[in-house]
Amino acid sequence: MKSIILALLALTLYGCSPKPQTQQAPPPPALPVAAIVSGTETTYQEYPASIEGTVNVEVRPQVSGALDKVFVDEGAFVNAGQPIFKINEQPYRAALNNALASLHAAEAAAGNAQLEVDKLTPLVENKVVSDYQLKTAKAAYQVAKANIESAKANVSTAQINLGYTLIKAPVSGYIGRLIKKQGSLVTPQDVEALTQLSDVHDVHVYFSLGEKDFVSFKEQYPGETLKDKLQKLPSVSLLLADGTEYGKQGKIDVIDGQFDKNTGAITVRASFSNPQGLLRSGNTGKIRLSLQHTDALIVPESATVEMQDKVFVFALADSNKVKKVPINIIGKSGENYLVKDGLKAGDQIVLSGMDHLVEGAVIAPQKAPEKTAAVVNK
Repeated sequence: MKSIILALLALTLYGCSPKPQTQQAPPPPALPVAAIVSGTETTYQEYPASIEGTVNVEVRPQVSGALDKVFVDEGAFVNAGQPIFKINEQPYRAALNNALASLHAAEAAAGNAQLEVDKLTPLVENKVVSDYQLKTAKAAYQVAKANIESAKANVSTAQINLGYTLIKAPVSGYIGRLIKKQGSLVTPQDVEALTQLSDVHDVHVYFSLGEKDFVSFKEQYPGETLKDKLQKLPSVSLLLADGTEYGKQGKIDVIDGQFDKNTGAITVRASFSNPQGLLRSGNTGKIRLSLQHTDALIVPESATVEMQDKVFVFALADSNKVKKVPINIIGKSGENYLVKDGLKAGDQIVLSGMDHLVEGAVIAPQKAPEKTAAVVNK
């Protein structure tokens, strides 16, 4: 009887206990979304570059001798024709004097030969002497005249060599390092030049394009031929070694005729004005090429996810579900990617909070804040 009472009591207590509540699913996350639009954007590509003056001249001696004077210092600006070195001229002045003496002797010998011809001519006409003697005298006179010409050539050579002792600047520009100092012996066979002279009023900036970049280069810019493309190319910028942009724009004017077999690249030249002499031969920097994209799809970089070397966005599909979509990026402008395919204008994408999203997840789409929307609808 006692056990029956206890069982009834337990049933009563169970019936009076509260019923367990069913757990409710968490609400979908509220995430900002925005529609993709197309627009015109400019992208940039940068290439390492080297800078050279329009004229780079090695200054070398053309005669041998001791370096008597150095008229300029390293880094100085010189004008074309300005003296920069002086080689000891005494041996060459002596050689000139010797050549002049030989010329005078040849001229005197020619005078004597002429007198002999003049003396024999009437005697031959009067048949006093045979014409053989006259012919011999005339031949001697011709030899004497040839000796004069040879002596004159020797004088000219001596004058030229004497002139070479004063080395003048062939062009206007800046003096490089002075390899030889005053008192040094210099010869035309020296391995190193006396110095280098650079005309940097305008400079040439050289950079290289790989085969793939060169193909893209030809496809991206208008023009039927490469010459047409060069004429229609936009100006290019030069980034200096410290990352600052050079104050003047340049123009691509030359593309090499062939690829380098060792590097697989082709050399391209851009020309820049350098009125203040800021750029010098040997400087380095980067050439920045610009490319304008019309009707490009603009996607904020912050709205993308990178996985296994591919870039994805989460696009909003039916019933507020998200779909992971791979995109093909053709360039970058500021904080935005320019997309070639994978999306179309008007598609809605999630702008943030993608870290915890998975394929097919349901979200509560929220209109993007004005600042974020302004980035997307640039």
